[in-house]
Amino acid sequence: MSADRNVDIPSADTISADRMSVIAPTAKTVDAGIAASQILNAAASEDDDAAAALVDASILIVDDDDDLRASLGRAMARRGFDPVLASSVRDAVDAARATPPAFAVVDLRLGDGSGLDVVDAIHAVRPDARVVILSGYGNIPTAVAAVKAGAIDYLPKPADADDLEKALTAPDGAHAEPPENAMSADEVRLAHIEKVYHDHGHNISETARRLGMHRRTLQRILTKRGLK
Repeated sequence: MSADRNVDIPSADTISADRMSVIAPTAKTVDAGIAASQILNAAASEDDDAAAALVDASILIVDDDDDLRASLGRAMARRGFDPVLASSVRDAVDAARATPPAFAVVDLRLGDGSGLDVVDAIHAVRPDARVVILSGYGNIPTAVAAVKAGAIDYLPKPADADDLEKALTAPDGAHAEPPENAMSADEVRLAHIEKVYHDHGHNISETARRLGMHRRTLQRILTKRGLK
């Protein structure tokens, strides 16, 4: 019976050490939890700053092609932008002054002037506005002129709404990736014919002369594309 009662009783020092071995990891866990919380709060703050930068989704879309302008307006609205549409340099400048947009898509050639004048007007009232220039002429001098005027990118027409969104929201100093489905040679040719036809007031004879085409050949092309 006495052997059964011979049980070692831990000393006070041992109990204290055991208690510390339990408490110490708990303290470390609390410190780690605080550190993690601070990191998460910092990340949340960064996310809030980024979200605040994108709160203004106003976009000015300028094109003298009624169908294209309306189509782009609907497409960009579906992507979360708040579009204002203009068909001329004058209307676009007035719209920019009334409500300076955060973003803009501007056709290079408009009925009453150059889209570069619109870019200048936008940046006069909102220097940080991100502007993409559109043009039926995909040549290097035009692209250089657009960038010098303050555009962040230059895209050939007809532009895809997804490509526009990528260009408008690309990081500073970066350009959106080239379109996945590049225009074929025939599409580029037809786009050029349409642009010349439009630029010369839908005058078939003058358009044919400028393009070096027979008038009847041009008529067939325009009729097939529903432009005549």
